[in-house]
Amino acid sequence: MKISNPIFSRQGFERHDGRADVTEREAVATGAQRTDLSVNPFATDGNQSPVKDGTGTADGVMTIDDVVVRTATTLGTVAVAAVLSWVLLPVDEANIGRSYGIAVGAALAAFVLSLVQTFKRRPSPALILGYAALEGVFLGVISSATSTYIAPGVVVQAVLGTFAVSAGVLIAYRMRWIRVTRRFYGFVLAAATGFLILMVANLLFSAFGAGNGLGFDSGALGVVFGIAGILLGACFLALDFKQIEDGIAYGAPREESWLAAFGLTLTLVWIYLEALRVLSILNSDD
Repeated sequence: MKISNPIFSRQGFERHDGRADVTEREAVATGAQRTDLSVNPFATDGNQSPVKDGTGTADGVMTIDDVVVRTATTLGTVAVAAVLSWVLLPVDEANIGRSYGIAVGAALAAFVLSLVQTFKRRPSPALILGYAALEGVFLGVISSATSTYIAPGVVVQAVLGTFAVSAGVLIAYRMRWIRVTRRFYGFVLAAATGFLILMVANLLFSAFGAGNGLGFDSGALGVVFGIAGILLGACFLALDFKQIEDGIAYGAPREESWLAAFGLTLTLVWIYLEALRVLSILNSDD
């Protein structure tokens, strides 16, 4: 299963034997938004009937309920870890250095686990939940610091904004206002590459004495950059929805629902952080 998020990308859905499906590659190449398939490319018993509506008409295949449960589990792990780190890792003057150090360490460890899972052939729930827990620690400390030193209500606003963006993209996707084609995918990938290059350049300029870096962390330019990040995250969310829809239609193995949850979590964390950036800048300028 492919993971669509601002950092990682894998090959498409695979059969149980690990071979990518040829018909899926053809669909991507033509830009078709196929969900009504005539055959089930994952069938291992000779039955080539399609899986209908993702309702579990075949044993051992991914359904929408699987995706919802796994995603709720992963996001719940992020939320619990964030709350615990908020409480247990204070950002007052006496502890802020230690808390920031733990947060940065957790973020780096989460990044490593993400890389490991991204390049694994099969999903590992332990790796995915480990990533979620470590990411939660990082988000908890960053959110606590933002709420303490910038604006008390900014975290709630960022969470609500993330839910609003997610709901809006889901509605637009279901109504087919957003059509995920090969051109759309290429545009989003190119935009994400450029965005990440700018982020790294901004970080390097800041680290080596250029003060505010490229100016993406404050002022009008920072707001515009943050909004661009939110829109980019929304595009990746549409790609995630498309790949979940295809996985259900193809009858992907049930374990692939963990990869769907992983991809959605990565994207939602991205949107939350960009929303927090924008709201922080707006509140600091008041």
